[in-house]
Amino acid sequence: MKTKIYRYILCGLFAVTALNYASAQTKADNAIDAQINSIIQKLTLEEKINMLHASGVFTAGGCKRLDIPVLKTDDGPLGVREEVKEGWGSANLTTDSATFFPNGSALAATWNPELAYRYGHDMGEEARARNITVMLAPAFNICRNPLCGRTYEYYSEDPFLNAKLAVQSVQGIQSQHVAACVKHFAVNNQEINRGSVSVDISERALREIYLPAFKASIIEGNAWTIMSAYNKIRDVYCSENDYLLNKILKGEWGFKGIVISDWGGVHSTVAAAKNGLDLEMGSNPPYNTYYFADKLLDSVKAGKVSVKLIDDKARRILWVQLHTNMSQNQPEGKMSTPDHGQTAYAIASESIVLLKNEKNLLPLNTSDIKSIAVIGDNATRTFHLGGFGAGVKARYEITALAGLQNRLGKTIDIKYAQGYTGDYKAHGQVNSPSHGPDTALIAQAVATAKSTDVAILFIGGNRDFESESRDRKDLSLPFGEQTLVDAVTAANPNTIVVVVGGAPYDIGQIKKNNSTIVWSWYNGSENGNALADVLIGKINPSGKMPFTFPADLKDSPSEALNAYPGENLKVDYKEGILVGYRWFDTKKIEPLYCFGYGLSYTDYNYSDLATNQKSYKASDVITTTIKVKNTGKYAGKETVQLYVSKDGSAVERADKELKAFTKVNIPAGETASVTLSIPVKDLAYYNEKSNSWVVEPGKYKLLAGKSSRDIAQSGTITVE
Repeated sequence: MKTKIYRYILCGLFAVTALNYASAQTKADNAIDAQINSIIQKLTLEEKINMLHASGVFTAGGCKRLDIPVLKTDDGPLGVREEVKEGWGSANLTTDSATFFPNGSALAATWNPELAYRYGHDMGEEARARNITVMLAPAFNICRNPLCGRTYEYYSEDPFLNAKLAVQSVQGIQSQHVAACVKHFAVNNQEINRGSVSVDISERALREIYLPAFKASIIEGNAWTIMSAYNKIRDVYCSENDYLLNKILKGEWGFKGIVISDWGGVHSTVAAAKNGLDLEMGSNPPYNTYYFADKLLDSVKAGKVSVKLIDDKARRILWVQLHTNMSQNQPEGKMSTPDHGQTAYAIASESIVLLKNEKNLLPLNTSDIKSIAVIGDNATRTFHLGGFGAGVKARYEITALAGLQNRLGKTIDIKYAQGYTGDYKAHGQVNSPSHGPDTALIAQAVATAKSTDVAILFIGGNRDFESESRDRKDLSLPFGEQTLVDAVTAANPNTIVVVVGGAPYDIGQIKKNNSTIVWSWYNGSENGNALADVLIGKINPSGKMPFTFPADLKDSPSEALNAYPGENLKVDYKEGILVGYRWFDTKKIEPLYCFGYGLSYTDYNYSDLATNQKSYKASDVITTTIKVKNTGKYAGKETVQLYVSKDGSAVERADKELKAFTKVNIPAGETASVTLSIPVKDLAYYNEKSNSWVVEPGKYKLLAGKSSRDIAQSGTITVE
């Protein structure tokens, strides 16, 4: 009886607390609305319109007369960009060096939302220290085609994984009174003709694949700003797309913040103003000639655009500013602190994927090794800058070679050979390797490999080769790297291949011929230290692939269906909902590496999958438990993935869809009891006839495993 009474008291306290919080929030919202109304009444029409367009490369708005500060934006998502002057040149300051955070697909490879929050929080702190209002991050467009030049920036091919990480990134950034700008809204999945291509897409694919992470970042993450994409959807530019911006974003999702254009991504005045754009950004003066400058003022005076609409846009900008650079109790901000370095290290160390370890060369048995050959341009190359688009003036970046020297240099003789030249100059919208193997560098590498106990070979892409504004021609390794790999492997059978990249490459020959393969990324300021700690076993690798590696490019859905890059500036997403592993698993196509794949220095045994019920209503939550035992001798982190499959559906379904995951740390020899929850409403498909989400009754399979292809336990439930 006492327990019941205590429970009632606690429930009552929680209810009162929730009511008090809701009441306080309502008061705060009302106070902000009153403040905005007061400011709007004082602004002239010219001052309002001045708030709606760029005033510099990264600035907009402001009103000195009313002490409204300029809205200052800054590039992410790798970290806070250095200060620039007009024309994108460096301002040459000594105070704007920042932390270089691992790239987007590296963050996704951690499968760790907690790290996504830390990433956002720390980047937000650095933005706040630089008085930045809007951080142009996170970027999480779906990886539809592996050739896309911005895959390294984006997260994954899966909308659920994207959503879980995006929400935490947004909340982390905004905890520092800096607005997160989620981008690029929407279906910006290729760089070829990105400024003019029109995407034809089914409503179901749009809703099930390409919008969920944006929806979650707005509704759950409460993102304050969003960036419209360059491309068109169904022949209408995203920056003036009434369906996308007004009906879905501001209507269905109740978005209160600012829709910001991508730089130079506006094509009209009246259409853009009426159809949902709030702020036009761009790089080049004179700024009064922009669509949302003098032209917009003229359109209002001519009666083509209402003052009420201008007020709404000004209101949205003020609403964001009252949460950011006009807010109370703003955090002080911090630049490139040791704590931020630790976050970069944590992400990097959890992102690295062990692809193959057949001879157990890893972790390195350092007591038996006297010499190591470190080979490859990527061992000494830094990745904080390069290519077109976002970069970071990193305060420091530990290269792979430096990391190994830090950890092993006092006890092991480390010899370096370049092996290949990774210098790349772009031509047009398609990247292809600009040069083949360098026989002299390969000869040096072979000699070095022969003279050492172990060779660690660093190959892959770099930030010049994978870049915004360009897609790759194919998946081949650049710079003659395959020839180098073959030569070094022949010279030293104890060769470990470390591939560095932000997107899939064709490493099929390496998978076939080499015993030991590690995948790393553009992994931030602590790149080399994290990688070295994985190689020596201080860190047990726990990264899992965030996208599918096709064995052959033509196996990818958009390639198989001739649905990329399009014809006559139109691309038809013929694959519909079957993106990434959904395509490969449904069509029974064997990939090179599947979604969710990643090995460990230990092994995990799954058992005893159970659900809290056998039958569920649409309003219920499916609670699944599963036991995971670490059967090896190393402690490790395992990402338990839970997929759902629906047999005999009335509509086309993927073979399986990721619906829950969690990352757990399990000591050697111990068993973890893992709980995963799926709201039944998350089993819904989008019905194009009724324009609504429908949970189909019937039997569903729950599939728990280490990847989309390695299912260890399954169970069946019924939805009534």
